[in-house]
Amino acid sequence: MSKLDIIRAWKDEDYLDNLSDSDRSLLPQNPAGVIELTDRELLQAEGGTTHSITNGCNSLAMCLPTLGCPPSFTLEDQISPEG
Repeated sequence: MSKLDIIRAWKDEDYLDNLSDSDRSLLPQNPAGVIELTDRELLQAEGGTTHSITNGCNSLAMCLPTLGCPPSFTLEDQISPEG
């Protein structure tokens, strides 16, 4: 298996799913490892986003009570019971 095939298998789940069992056994472990985040971790993740002042928390940007959101709005309101 070529280096390009290995990298493609690490990055392209469809390509990986179509590999034979013998080809999969030849793949080295992805150096990035397996990364899985819980729902809570995903909701708390920040980076690459912009924060903007909104009127009534009606945007996808992070909305903090100090930016004019209703005081009842909290991160916990957005987390499912399973999270």
